[in-house]
Amino acid sequence: MATKSMATKSPAAPRTSFVRERFSVFSECLLTGVWITVAALPLVTFPAAFAAGSRHLRRYLAGEAGGVREFAADVREAFRSGWRISLLWWAALALLAFDWQVARSGLLPGGRPLIAVSLLGLPAVAVWGLRTAAAWRPGTPWAQTARTAGRRTFTDPAGSLLLVGGFVALALATWQVPPLAAPALGCLAAAAVAADRR
Repeated sequence: MATKSMATKSPAAPRTSFVRERFSVFSECLLTGVWITVAALPLVTFPAAFAAGSRHLRRYLAGEAGGVREFAADVREAFRSGWRISLLWWAALALLAFDWQVARSGLLPGGRPLIAVSLLGLPAVAVWGLRTAAAWRPGTPWAQTARTAGRRTFTDPAGSLLLVGGFVALALATWQVPPLAAPALGCLAAAAVAADRR
């Protein structure tokens, strides 16, 4: 009888461990999102903060030690070596957003094609930036990482769509409950890491 009872209870242990492990990863994503938000407050540091957050999640999934000190060191290194890419990314997003606004205003003839270019270009540039940040490693030139991420943005459409879905989830969370934007950003970083590891 006792043997039978033990046999029925044993399958529950791995299930509990699996749920605990997944919840632990989710909690780490939420915490990482808060770190990214704080580090990205100057805006120009967003790619560096996102790169550091992605690197932290990669370390966590590999079972390596790492905390806020390592995250801060990664932010400093990523910004020091990649501020030019950061400015280029923000400039491209601003230009596409400006084109979209001008095209919608009706001031230019043939505005519809420009609207289409802007609507396709904005998510493509955003995904390229996130994939670049998620793939960054200390010591690797940002320009090389950006070229590789640019190719993967188009050669791995499933991974890029995963990030677009992450953007949509982040926008919905921010729209419904603005304070959720910070932890949701960690989930977007996790999606970027998943896309990078595909």
